[in-house]
Amino acid sequence: MADHGGEACKQVDSGMTRVFGLFGKRWTGLIVATLMPGPVHFADLRRAIPGISERMLSDRLVELGSAGLVVREVDAGPPLRVAYRLSRAGLALEPALKELARWAETYLGDGGQCPERFRD
Repeated sequence: MADHGGEACKQVDSGMTRVFGLFGKRWTGLIVATLMPGPVHFADLRRAIPGISERMLSDRLVELGSAGLVVREVDAGPPLRVAYRLSRAGLALEPALKELARWAETYLGDGGQCPERFRD
C-alpha cells in the first residue's frame, strides 16, 4: 500500500460529480453526440443509436431537457413530428466530446480495452 505521508485523500470535485451524475448514465453521451450536428427527429434519433429502446430514449431526452442541454421542438405538421436539438449549453460540450473521441481512438481498442503498450 502506498504511503501518502498522512495526507488525507481529497474528495471528488463537485463539478465532476455533477457531470458524471448525468453523463454516467447509459446512452446519454451517445444521444448528445448524435444531436451535435443539428436537430434530429425522434425516430431518426432512435435509429441512429442501435440498441436503445423508445422508452429509454424518451427518458434520457427528458433528463437532458430538464438539465437544460436539449430542447424539444414540435413540428406542427401534418404529420406531427417531434425533433430535438442541443441548447447552447449542450453545444458547448462539443470540444469535450471531440477530445474524448480522440482519446478513445488512441487508448481504447475495439474491445474497449487499453492496449498493453499503454499500461505502464
